[in-house]
Amino acid sequence: MKEWWVQVGLLSVPLLAVYLHIPPPKLSPALLSWRSSGGYFSYKDQNIFYRDSTGAVGSSDVVVLLHGFPTSSYDWCKIWEGLTQRFHRVIALDFVGFGFSDKPRPHRYSIFEQASIVEGLVRHLGLRHQRINLLSHDYGDTVAQELLHRSLQPLMLWLLFFLSHPITRLLPCRSELFFFSGSGQSSGPTRSLRRQSTGTCGRRCGPMTAISLFLFSILQYINQRKKHRDRWVGALMSTSVPLHLIYGPLDPVNPHPEFLQLYKKVLPMSTVSVLDDHISHYPQLEDPTGFLNAYLNFINSF
Repeated sequence: MKEWWVQVGLLSVPLLAVYLHIPPPKLSPALLSWRSSGGYFSYKDQNIFYRDSTGAVGSSDVVVLLHGFPTSSYDWCKIWEGLTQRFHRVIALDFVGFGFSDKPRPHRYSIFEQASIVEGLVRHLGLRHQRINLLSHDYGDTVAQELLHRSLQPLMLWLLFFLSHPITRLLPCRSELFFFSGSGQSSGPTRSLRRQSTGTCGRRCGPMTAISLFLFSILQYINQRKKHRDRWVGALMSTSVPLHLIYGPLDPVNPHPEFLQLYKKVLPMSTVSVLDDHISHYPQLEDPTGFLNAYLNFINSF
C-alpha cells in the first residue's frame, strides 16, 4: 500500500491544476467601489494602491493604516467612516504583493521593503513633516516595528492587536498593532532593500510552480521575524512613546490568558483594551464599534 502522502499528492495535483485554470471571480461591488475610490503611486517600478480620504474639519491629525496577512487595506472598511470623523486624513495602502498592488515575480519580499514603501507613500503625499498616527494589524505590525526602529518622526503608532512571533519564542503569534507618539521632523529617506532575484521562472515554470514560489517568497516574513526578533521587539521595549493593545480574547493565535500575561510582562508600559469574549483575530471586522471606541479613547487621552 502506498504511503498516504503519495495518495494525497496524486489526488491533489489534478485538483490544483483544475483550480488554477478556473477564471478568478469578479470583484464584488464593495471591492470595486474600494478600488475606484483609491489611486496608485510608484515605488521604484512597482504600482502601489492606496486610499486617502479627507475627513474631520478643523483637525490636522493623520492616520495611516497597515493591513495584515494575507489580506489588504479592505480590512479597515468597517471603521473607515468612523476614522474620518476623527482624523483630517485617513490613509491605507496595499503592501506590494497584496490586494490591488503589484505582485512581482520573482521578487524577494521583505518587511524592510514594505516599511520603505510606507515611507515612500508618506513622502508622495507630502506628509513627511506631518504628525502621523499609524495603526497596524498582523503582518503590518512587524512593518510598524521596523518603522519604530528607524525612528521615523513625527510618528504616533498604536499597538492594537499584538499577535506577532517577534515578541517571544513562546507564543507562535503572527500579528500585532502599534501606536507611537513623537515630535520633531521626520528623519528623511531611509534605505530600502534592492530587489533581488529569488531565481528564474520563465516559460519552463508552470502556474503551480510560479504560485508556489510567490507564496514561499511572501511567507519569508515569518523567518524574518525570527531573525530580527531582537531588533523589532527591542524597538518596542526601548521606545518612550505610548503603546496600546486592543485584544480579542478568543484569538486562537494568541490564547487567553497566557498571551495577555506575557504581553504585560514584556511591555509593562503599554495600556490594554480587552474586547468581548467572542472577539477573535480580526477585531476591527468582528467588533468595529468596540474596536473603534477603544482606539479613539486611547488617542483622545493625549
